[in-house]
Amino acid sequence: MTETLAIGPFSPPEREALTAQFGCTLLAGPGDLARLSEDARAAIRAVAYKGHHPFGAAQMDMLPGLGIVANFGVGYDAIDVAAASERGVKVTNTPDVLNDDVADIAVALLLMTGRRMVQASDWARSGNWAERGEFPLNRKVSGGKAGILGLGRIGREIADRLAAFKMDIHYWARSEKDTPGWTYHDDPVALAEAVDYLIVALVGGPDTAGMVSRQVIRALGPRGILVNISRGSVVDEEALLHALESGVLAGAGLDVFLNEPKINPRFYALDTVTVQPHQGSGTVETRAAMAKLQRDNIAAFLSGGPLLTAVN
Repeated sequence: MTETLAIGPFSPPEREALTAQFGCTLLAGPGDLARLSEDARAAIRAVAYKGHHPFGAAQMDMLPGLGIVANFGVGYDAIDVAAASERGVKVTNTPDVLNDDVADIAVALLLMTGRRMVQASDWARSGNWAERGEFPLNRKVSGGKAGILGLGRIGREIADRLAAFKMDIHYWARSEKDTPGWTYHDDPVALAEAVDYLIVALVGGPDTAGMVSRQVIRALGPRGILVNISRGSVVDEEALLHALESGVLAGAGLDVFLNEPKINPRFYALDTVTVQPHQGSGTVETRAAMAKLQRDNIAAFLSGGPLLTAVN
């Protein structure tokens, strides 16, 4: 019987690579574990995981021989790492290989929102440019004050890019970093008060849930733009919608949402919001690199070697 199980919405190339390398069984989601025989579940030593459905103690206990859950993605909030550690199960993720793409889309969302690029494109496509004249003036983005909420790997890449746009960089992190010329804030509200644009690059999970609170959003102010490329859970979404609808906040560029892909339709009614379908890492090259790193972690575990990107 196979030692490896793949769970989640893997693409055809990803499924083919997993099957070719490990001969693994493929399941659409963790709810399908019960369909496997007891013997088949007992044989599983490694799980290649992809998706946002919870994978916790109950699922792990159905796989008594499990030794590793290799996550596809840098965020692993769907996996109960504490439960894994209690059971001697290692968890890995796929950091670094997606940093550039996610940082790129964060900057793009800021530019698209500030310069109203979607609306300007629609203005031209609809014939308004020819019939009604130039698109209304928008705002300058370069040279502003940018706040990075979460200066980890991706947050630093975003900050480096925005520095090239002649921006004054401010940030919050759990501790002050070695960042000459950048301004550290020990409180998210203070960070939001100090900047024009707040880019959220936090990890997901219970520790960061709702960190972009009503107070943070209000502190950002009526000229402020919020960009979120982390997880929908880190933002008080009701507070964000109210702020956008009432003019308390100027705009938002969002790649992530609560309950995605079935996001709150109120976002679609707002022309101050740039919406993307959680595609921060969504390039052919990066997804291939993420899939390879996931497989490399599984291969290292099965061969008894050191894991490349262990979480616990």
